[in-house]
Amino acid sequence: MSDVLPADTAEPGRPSTEHAAFAKVAGNYYTPVVALFTAVLIISNICATKGVQFFSDQQLTLGPIEILPITTDGAWFLFPLAYILGDVLTEVYGFKAARRAIYYGFGILLLMVVAFKIAVALPAASFYENQEAFRTVLGTTPQLVAAGLAGYLVGTMLNSATLVMIKERTREKHLWARLIGSTVVGEFGDTLIFCAIAATAIGINSWGAFINFVIVGFLWKTFAEVLVLPITYAVIGFLKKREPSYAPSQAPALAS
Repeated sequence: MSDVLPADTAEPGRPSTEHAAFAKVAGNYYTPVVALFTAVLIISNICATKGVQFFSDQQLTLGPIEILPITTDGAWFLFPLAYILGDVLTEVYGFKAARRAIYYGFGILLLMVVAFKIAVALPAASFYENQEAFRTVLGTTPQLVAAGLAGYLVGTMLNSATLVMIKERTREKHLWARLIGSTVVGEFGDTLIFCAIAATAIGINSWGAFINFVIVGFLWKTFAEVLVLPITYAVIGFLKKREPSYAPSQAPALAS
């Protein structure tokens, strides 16, 4: 005699045991946005280990500030997307949900660092000729790890908190002010902390180059936010219309 109950005899409130049981996946867009946010963080932190310089054959200074060459890192073209996605998460899902995504990203970055350390330390096969190159690219120094994690955590938290505080005053109006204002605060905090810790590790060894590094990183990331503002508007509008639970809340937005 079969031990499986017919569908009509299953316990009330419980799924039928006629088929395998699975948990229901939430039907919203939060998960894919967080996945993309985390992927951008991982890729950016790998790319950022490379120092990049534009107009390296030019020399232009303004007092102690080095204007040319322009010095930055290999993630300059991608990392602004993390802040744009952070803005989307905060604007649509609130500070608590954005903070959860930030913690997920922080945990994944720690896992990445540990995995790279283990992979570098494993004995190379006799036929593998790229151990030193592998170590150079993925064997991130503790200094860069600390810089990336500290800058990311402080910057993204400042970005989300600032956006929510502005939204408490503006409600659904002046989205541009929330997006740009939060980016200015978050990106400055992130860039300053990252550069202060990581500068010497990527070859920056003068105050002029350091100031250049901070200014270029900050201005570029802020400019990138402004440049893609129409796209950010469209994504936020799309999500607000399709998330059935989206509605103005009477509860404090920064409540945990």
